[in-house]
Amino acid sequence: MSAALHDEIPILDLQDVGSGDAERERRAAAAIERGLGRFGLVYVKNHGIDPAALDAFYAEFLALTALPDADKRRWARADLWFQRGYTPPNTEKAVVAGGQPDFKECWFAAPIEVDPIAAELYPEIHPPNVWPEDRPRFRTFYEAIGQALHDAGLALLRACADALSLPRETFVDITRGAPHITRALLYLPLDAQQCERGVLWGEEHTDFNLLTLLPGGWFLDRERNRCPKPDERSGLFLRTRGSEGRPGGELVPGTAPPGCIVAQVGQQLEILTGGRLLATPHVITAPKTPGYARTSMAHFVHVHTDTRLFPLPPFQTREAMTAYRPPVLAGTYDIKTLVDIGLAPPDALVKLGYRHYDRLASVRAGEDR
Repeated sequence: MSAALHDEIPILDLQDVGSGDAERERRAAAAIERGLGRFGLVYVKNHGIDPAALDAFYAEFLALTALPDADKRRWARADLWFQRGYTPPNTEKAVVAGGQPDFKECWFAAPIEVDPIAAELYPEIHPPNVWPEDRPRFRTFYEAIGQALHDAGLALLRACADALSLPRETFVDITRGAPHITRALLYLPLDAQQCERGVLWGEEHTDFNLLTLLPGGWFLDRERNRCPKPDERSGLFLRTRGSEGRPGGELVPGTAPPGCIVAQVGQQLEILTGGRLLATPHVITAPKTPGYARTSMAHFVHVHTDTRLFPLPPFQTREAMTAYRPPVLAGTYDIKTLVDIGLAPPDALVKLGYRHYDRLASVRAGEDR
């Protein structure tokens, strides 16, 4: 795990994006090209996230997760594929993890208004938010931080378009009304046996959305008090793009410099750019000492469910089109992925494609009467 490489990841100043200053905008484009193009991630400053509000939210979230299991499960909505409200531990799993579920509990909420028509067509992907009725501060902080992270994501997508010589609103335009979601997470303490086995908090995976923003989190001691990182091998690590000397890339600590947040590429952005920007594999490792926990937050910017996922025309080389064929609607892609990671039931796939094969049989049955 390369700590030295961590220092090579560029810092993008969001105030440079769209500033009208040619030199500042070139600097932002270069940070995107090097950060998201080579490393799959970039550190972002002047992002609009209030550190005090983030800390206050984590305190509220930890108070909620400290409730008895029966209380929390009132907000667990398997019928919504856990896309809103509470997700119990050992529910979600990484696609490549061989079925090993992640050792965490979560809360999902959407801070951005969705397209009402898409909400009718994809009700489980765009459901209404679920909130604990007696915790108004939890909702207030959640929505404010989610909105700020989303705004930072849109600015970042404009910088991506600039870096790729596309019209500045290319990616932003296809995010309007999409199923953006903000997620709060608590990675649970391991016992001695789990530590010895090397159980991970979150198996290595790539996100299936467009762009992910990570404002940083807390480690927690046995009394659930905030504490320093227990060891240098625990926490979030991100895998860089492979190189000639290291075809598998390198794992880089996901801790951003002071005052910055982390942004990383999702599968949708990889597909649209034909692999020019590569989805960032990342893993959340647990400490080797029992009893520690970690809380964090992530905001996932998505494309609209009607977006065609296929390389955009400037990136349609034969190699890219072959790699990302066939084209698929983002809504279909979302459903398939949610089934793969264990949040949606397998029979959700039955809804994909044509569902009226019995119509001809019904017509012919009527002729026979």
